[in-house]
Amino acid sequence: MFWLLFCIFFAACLGAGITGGLFAPGPWYRALNKPWFTPPNWVFPVTWMVLYVCMAVAGARAAMMENNGIAMAFWALQIAFNGLWTPVFFGLKNIRLGMVVVSLLWVTVLCGLLALWQLDVIAGVLFVPYLVWVSIAAALNAGVWRLNPEVARNPPPAPS
Repeated sequence: MFWLLFCIFFAACLGAGITGGLFAPGPWYRALNKPWFTPPNWVFPVTWMVLYVCMAVAGARAAMMENNGIAMAFWALQIAFNGLWTPVFFGLKNIRLGMVVVSLLWVTVLCGLLALWQLDVIAGVLFVPYLVWVSIAAALNAGVWRLNPEVARNPPPAPS
């Protein structure tokens, strides 16, 4: 049963991750000023794949537990915000709205971590690296906003 649940949660993670391919950073993002701590591009897909495995294991473990409703609700909410950030930031090129989405993602990951931890310590621990990475992502989003105030105020038109 665990492996079936793992595959379902992993598919949800990959579904959110597909937005990275649908809304690639492109020339607009490359032209922006970025904070000094921006990781090299290759780090993002590697990190996300590791995180998706951790998230799927955590979700599958929690799904097998009794009284898991709150943890599952936060798991579902965080994956929705996870999948939303890329289309907002890279698709709409909206840095400010991206900051709103990544902030909501951060809160739901934290709440999910706490809810998972109450059900199963291992599931909670598996969300710790995710919270760290989303914290970095939020700091990057905020840094791009700070370093590109004019672009943040006036996003270029999204392609039709």
